[in-house]
Amino acid sequence: MFLIPAIDLRAGACVRLEQGDFARPTQYGADPLVVAHQFAQHGARWLHLVDLDGAREGSSRHLEVLTRIARETPLLVEFGGGLRDLPAITRALDAGAARVVLGTAALRDPDLLVAAQAAHGERVVVGLDARAGLVAVRAWQETSDVTAVALAARVIAAGCTRLIYTDIATDGMLSGPNLPALRSLLAAVEVPVIASGGIANEGDLGQLAATGVEAAIAGKALYAGTLPLSVLADWN
Repeated sequence: MFLIPAIDLRAGACVRLEQGDFARPTQYGADPLVVAHQFAQHGARWLHLVDLDGAREGSSRHLEVLTRIARETPLLVEFGGGLRDLPAITRALDAGAARVVLGTAALRDPDLLVAAQAAHGERVVVGLDARAGLVAVRAWQETSDVTAVALAARVIAAGCTRLIYTDIATDGMLSGPNLPALRSLLAAVEVPVIASGGIANEGDLGQLAATGVEAAIAGKALYAGTLPLSVLADWN
C-alpha cells in the first residue's frame, strides 16, 4: 500500500471540510502549488486533487491549478470534481491529470462512464463516496438510494478497473477509517481500491494496509500534523 496526499480546492486555496460540509471549512494554504511541492519533496508520488467548487457547481473551476501542479512538480495527479461530460474529462486529462475521478457522473450517467473508459481506459476511475453506505453526489450535497457496493458492481460491469472509496462520516474528522464498510466493499469487488476518510495516524495506515487496499488518501492528518510529512517517504 502507498499513501496519496490530498489537496481540496475552494476558491483557489487548499481547504479541508469536515464530513464534506461546506459550512465547516479550514484553510491550510493559499497556494496549492506550494503545498504540492512540499508533498513531492517528502516523497509523494501521487496527488489526489479535488475541485470542490467544480463538484458542487457541475463544471471544473480549477484546471489552471491542475496544469501548474502537473507541469511544475513530479507528482502524478488524480483529479476530480465537476467532470460531467466527455469534453470536460478530456480537458482535465489534457491539462495534466494522470487520471480523472468520476463521482456524480458514474451514478447518474452510466453511458458517459462507458464512453470515457472507451476513450481513455484506465485513466478513468470511479469515486464511491458513501454516507451510511449510500452513495452521495454533487460534492456530497445529495445522498442517493444506491449503496456503494451496488454502484461498485454496476461500474465494474461497465468496465471500471479501479475504485476510490471515501467514507463521508469519517472524512476530515481524524477519527480513524471505517474499516467494516471498507472490508464489505473489498469483499464484493476484485479491482484495486483506494481508501479515503478518517486517517489520523500511522497506526491507521497499518490497519488499512492489512485490508489489502492498493493505496490510502490522507488530507487533514497531514495538514494538522497528526501524520508527519515524513511518512510519505515511508509509504511510497
